[in-house]
Amino acid sequence: MADNLTSAQRSRAMRRIKSKDTSPEIALRLLVRELGFSGYRLHRKDLPGKPDLAWIGRKQAIFLHGCFWHGHDCPRGARIPKTNTRYWQTKIEKNRRRDIQHTAQFTEQRWRVLTVWECELKNKIALAARLKAFLTPTS
Repeated sequence: MADNLTSAQRSRAMRRIKSKDTSPEIALRLLVRELGFSGYRLHRKDLPGKPDLAWIGRKQAIFLHGCFWHGHDCPRGARIPKTNTRYWQTKIEKNRRRDIQHTAQFTEQRWRVLTVWECELKNKIALAARLKAFLTPTS
């Protein structure tokens, strides 16, 4: 995957990538609502890593990770651009370490954390089962 943009063009393109209200995130929220779960808060800045969905009283958080950006072990996540390879490997590895750190911080505070990968949105039935198992209160 060769980069045919100039440095300035690439910089401009990267700045335009949204971090909130992306189509995968909206699809996840819609599925959560369809399953009957509400009351979540979005991108709470006072929580480690600003989880995409957080139920404060229940101490549950969901992170939706893009497979490429967070280095998922799937065909899309395993692909590293052919240009500037060292930069991308370093960036993705840094993201992975930060994800582990955020999960550990939640665990220390007795929160439950679920990571949903972007590729999981392709199989809504399996994802719905994971979400339901995670979000259904246990007594």
